[in-house]
Amino acid sequence: MEKTDLIGLHHVTAITSSAPKMFHFMTEALGLHLIKKTVNQDDVATYHLYFTDDMGTAGTDITFFDFPGIAQGHYGKNSISRIGFRVPNDAALDYWLDRFNQYNIQTDAVQESFGAKVLPFYDFDQQRYQLVSDEHNAGLPSGTPYRHSPVPIDVAIGGLGPTVITVSQPEKIGEMLTGTMGFTKINQHGAQTLYELHEGGHGAQVIVEGSLILPDSIQGYGSVHHMAFRTPDTESLNNWIQRIQKAGLHDSGFVERFYFQSEYFRAAPGVLFEIATDGPGFLVDESYEEAGIHLELPPFLEAQRTSIEANLVPFNSEEGSHE
Repeated sequence: MEKTDLIGLHHVTAITSSAPKMFHFMTEALGLHLIKKTVNQDDVATYHLYFTDDMGTAGTDITFFDFPGIAQGHYGKNSISRIGFRVPNDAALDYWLDRFNQYNIQTDAVQESFGAKVLPFYDFDQQRYQLVSDEHNAGLPSGTPYRHSPVPIDVAIGGLGPTVITVSQPEKIGEMLTGTMGFTKINQHGAQTLYELHEGGHGAQVIVEGSLILPDSIQGYGSVHHMAFRTPDTESLNNWIQRIQKAGLHDSGFVERFYFQSEYFRAAPGVLFEIATDGPGFLVDESYEEAGIHLELPPFLEAQRTSIEANLVPFNSEEGSHE
């Protein structure tokens, strides 16, 4: 693996109808750590919440926007259609099935996908997820579960896992994954094809699903906004920007997000990818003990704090303790 190679999954960003409800779902039901409560830097009336492992390790992040007034999304083709999480083993899926029943969380039956047992489930927005067992997985290690999680450590979610992309032209995005991004085609089963970065296992896999039957997806709450892949540092990111532009993909160029730097590009119709650096990380501007409690803003937004806070519903704070 070369220094400039992509490492694996970095984060997935989705859209929710309610930031306070999503806080409870992710921290209480799933046991993740809200390590950063900030705003969408391009739409500051919108929260951007980062739920991760204990220390906010890259590859364990699921993040959410709550765009004011947005309508519900509709599942369909040309979208990132199901978000994957990793759990340690097959036995953990039994625990999670019981837990989801206790929380009245909708699930499908445990099934198999490319040699791994998976448990599909859904949140209150009908966002689509799956828990994927690491029982037979080798590759990138998972993260360290949140130390204050209500979920026992031996069954806890360890980070992002194989995430499904449903498209009408699977061969075209497959060529981009292998030819531009460095993925290897691992296996194919029916309409689904498994791609992996540098033998990284579940923390470095995407599943491309072809469909001409499904209607086109409509983005809204309950849908995915984009997914991101890890690169070590700014130097390697700049190499990727050149590579993406050389491939003729519609891209953003360099973007400073303060907690990391990134580049966005359109991987396929309806599918937005990002390449993001591993650091500097989410604890660059606050302590571990205070993470997720106060609204944190990057320095270039700090002067707008009063007006930004006036447009947000407080939660997980003294002002929002009733939530």
